[in-house]
Amino acid sequence: MDGILRKLFENSRSAINNGVYDIQENLLQSNQDFIKIIKENKHVTLITEIKFSSPSLGKIKKVSDPVKIAKAMIKGGAKAISILTQPHLFSGSPGFFIKIRKEVNVPLLMKDIIIDKIQIDAAKKIGADYILLIQSLFDQGFVHEIDELIEYGHKNSLKILLESHTMKEFENSLKTKADILGINNRNLDTLELDINNTKKILKNFDKSRIVISESGIETPEDIRFLHNCGANAFLVGSSIMKSDNIEDSVSKLVNAI
Repeated sequence: MDGILRKLFENSRSAINNGVYDIQENLLQSNQDFIKIIKENKHVTLITEIKFSSPSLGKIKKVSDPVKIAKAMIKGGAKAISILTQPHLFSGSPGFFIKIRKEVNVPLLMKDIIIDKIQIDAAKKIGADYILLIQSLFDQGFVHEIDELIEYGHKNSLKILLESHTMKEFENSLKTKADILGINNRNLDTLELDINNTKKILKNFDKSRIVISESGIETPEDIRFLHNCGANAFLVGSSIMKSDNIEDSVSKLVNAI
């Protein structure tokens, strides 16, 4: 249980203790149904991600106006936005999320290493539509009671994106009441990346649940490959954030299909 995953867990505990999630806002969610959007969209359904740093890449982009970035993403065709709220290693902030929520109406995902109900309370206050849970944190014993956290999210009108990386984690995620399942092509413990991970996991999947492929997506060819593997939507962060023209980069991926 050593490695990046432990560090991510400890970072969240530090952020909680430091009051990062002590939120005074009470913002409304989007009035758009993201699952319905995924099912009805004739083009590629993208969740674009606003993050200025990551454990794998370090600094991705100089911290700048998150609202301007979000609006460029939406103009390019993004149907939802993931916003990092974890300050450690990701340069995220609930404050970024709040600024964006006040300016846009698309569904928003609070992207964080969620280990405690305090973070879920914060997600509700800042107007998140979705929160991220990471299956490996539960499977490796860092966090307990995944069903309890999912239920708590649902009671607070939040939907759950539950992310897995291995076949076993994915099988465990299927047993939950998560609203959407994510497959991370990156191993969070080693940071190794393999876009074929989605293909491997979905090879014999019966497509009974909505699945999002995450990490390592850079080109329209990547989108088409993952779509053919069975992914319903795609979460793209680093390649877009590194771009000099965010709107154009998003548009190219959205029109890959």
